[in-house]
Amino acid sequence: MADVTVMTPLRLIVGLGNPGAEHLRTRHNAGFWCVDALAAREGLRWGMESKLRGETTRLTLGGQALWLLKPMTFMNASGASVAAALRYWKIEPEQMLVVHDDLDLPAGTARLKFDGGHGGQNGLRDLFAQLGHGRFHRLRIGIGHPGSKDRVLGWVLGRPSVSDEAAMLRAIGNALEVLPLAVAGDFDAAMQRLHTPAPEP
Repeated sequence: MADVTVMTPLRLIVGLGNPGAEHLRTRHNAGFWCVDALAAREGLRWGMESKLRGETTRLTLGGQALWLLKPMTFMNASGASVAAALRYWKIEPEQMLVVHDDLDLPAGTARLKFDGGHGGQNGLRDLFAQLGHGRFHRLRIGIGHPGSKDRVLGWVLGRPSVSDEAAMLRAIGNALEVLPLAVAGDFDAAMQRLHTPAPEP
């Protein structure tokens, strides 16, 4: 029997990142890149929602109405904005998809998952602290790993190379293609399409 939560349509997509022009194109802002790309594709404009400490916009995708949220709290305090949005819009965590950068995936890779740990990602870590669990959907955007722990901070807060940025944007494009399936609650189909390598030309 399928897990009911995995078949639940989405009502909220959160992109994690840091506000400010100096952070705009950094690896850590891959979550912002993704929701910004979605909003731009749909012709949407963001508006600041002070009570949620974030920018929001609303869209309909595949017949399903949902909110987009970008916390403006800085990454390590993202959970306060997200938790406030869940309460305000009366959305269950299982109806949410959080988009974030992931050191454990190479640039050019995007992966969907449900539940699990935070993997040291500070935005997820704070969200876990706010919710007390990790039962929500994630879209992991690979940024690669610098090779040693002492280089991680500079890596995530730095800009990717031209080739890595192109690979990350390609992965985001692939993720947006399967997003209507995920929004409708068909995560198995979305995962199968996103996680299956394209055939060699």
